[in-house]
Amino acid sequence: MFAPSHRVMMAGAAVLGLALAATGATAQSRAAAAPARAAAAPAPAIAQGPAIPGVCTISINQAISESQVGQFVRTRLQQLGQQVSAELTPEDTAISNDAKAFQAKESTLDATSRQTQGQALQARANAFQQKYELRQREMQATQEKALNRIAQELDPIAQQLYQQHRCSILINRNAVLIGNPDMDLTSAAVTQLNGRIQQFAFDREHLDTTPAPSAR
Repeated sequence: MFAPSHRVMMAGAAVLGLALAATGATAQSRAAAAPARAAAAPAPAIAQGPAIPGVCTISINQAISESQVGQFVRTRLQQLGQQVSAELTPEDTAISNDAKAFQAKESTLDATSRQTQGQALQARANAFQQKYELRQREMQATQEKALNRIAQELDPIAQQLYQQHRCSILINRNAVLIGNPDMDLTSAAVTQLNGRIQQFAFDREHLDTTPAPSAR
């Protein structure tokens, strides 16, 4: 008996859930992390101690996600994800419909026909599963490559800000629970990143390309 192993798979939907972060790490959106805060009363202001000389902080995740190039990459990833969905959805639907049709007539088939048709459907489902997983890996590789590109642009900016503000240490703000905003360089990093790059062309990475045999 054929047992459908596939499911309705939208690789694009997985991509839409990927948040921008530095060097491929997944960033957690503040708005998504605490949606109830929008309706809650504003939190009381926190009394800050003095800024510590030489100590600076920066949120690489926020700098990328708020920059023009980061927003461009997010939009482009969504577009590529929609293309993947447009490719996979019809095939997934066809397999699902054919599986239902087979199951409806399965009891009327002889053993040979039932086995032959069931195996053919299972092979299609297995092939689709492999294609879906490949597209997921390709989209992940595409995201990581794009984010690395932004990180390369941001690295010299962080170094320049470090020197301009005479920092003795630059701390990832995501590792700090609360910190004096006067020590934070994120906004300055976003401004400089916007002035350096706004977008760049990229397409989905293809991981199924078979390398050409080497000439002897």
